[in-house]
Amino acid sequence: MKATQRDFRQHAPRAARDARVFFFCGPDESGANAAAEALVALLEEPGERVELSGADLRSDPVRLADEARSNSLFGGSRHIWVRASGDEAHDAVKNLLDTYDAGEGQGACPVIVVATSASDKARTAKLLAKRGDGFVGMFYPADLRSVAHEVRRIGMGLGLNMADDLSERIARGAGLDQRLARSEVEKLALFRDASPQNPQTLTAANLDAVGASTEEDGFMPLVNAVLSGTGPALAEEFRRLREVSLNPVGLLLAFERRAAQLAQLAARLGPHGKLNQFIEEERAARRVFFGDAQDLKAQLAVWRGKPLDRLVRRLAETHRLLLGNSQAADTLLAQELAEIARNALRNKRKP
Repeated sequence: MKATQRDFRQHAPRAARDARVFFFCGPDESGANAAAEALVALLEEPGERVELSGADLRSDPVRLADEARSNSLFGGSRHIWVRASGDEAHDAVKNLLDTYDAGEGQGACPVIVVATSASDKARTAKLLAKRGDGFVGMFYPADLRSVAHEVRRIGMGLGLNMADDLSERIARGAGLDQRLARSEVEKLALFRDASPQNPQTLTAANLDAVGASTEEDGFMPLVNAVLSGTGPALAEEFRRLREVSLNPVGLLLAFERRAAQLAQLAARLGPHGKLNQFIEEERAARRVFFGDAQDLKAQLAVWRGKPLDRLVRRLAETHRLLLGNSQAADTLLAQELAEIARNALRNKRKP
């Protein structure tokens, strides 16, 4: 069974009922994670979450099958959540499926794999796509309109109604990251004391009141300075990174979202497209926010082809590094961003 972000919600209830192994992938890491969380919420009894890394399973491919068939510590239901990169979990998933095919999967719990730097052409995806007990979800970067629509949908579910301009503002403030946008809407619903039984309407004043610190500590000025290779702004933004203590994981997610957006735009632009004209057409179609147009022009001039591929891989590796070294996350991220900024400056100088 396969789906993309366009038809995921249509197929998700059936997948939650029939499938046992799920593979979420694609350049939109945020969308893949959000969909995986939505899928877990649809499971009849998700129970306890057991988290594994792709690196763990690559070094011990039989562990996944053992974990899936073992009992919860407290005797209840459970599900396994695997955060992997590429095809790290391939051998482990194959062993698990071989166990099912041998008739030894009775009582095994659901397995959800969220794989960065992977697509529906990955070997792991091919193992699952044609199986009735497998599911593959492929997620491409969302545009402003679709994330704003999702913001309104989440708000309605929480009893929070909002106008289009406010939903777009929330989407932009979250860097088109659906997880951050959901968190923001939930915070706003609490602020307004909204619920399905007590619906409330969000106002611009509400958003100003709750989102003030987020705007002040926004991620995008640093993202733009680093990826654009904007020399004069870099020193100021790195100083702000130290002084304001921006959340390292949230900041990295903003970089991943922008890199995914650049990958999507670069694919549509092609190797011989006219960059300025292309971005203006995207802006006119509201697939690009007008305030981002100049930054995207500068960044696409730097990050295309092999440099962009290397950037996406480096950000994915940095994500894994931060998750494994949370205490040193600030320092590690600052080092990685400094190196990315140096690469951007070098690429700008190339003819």
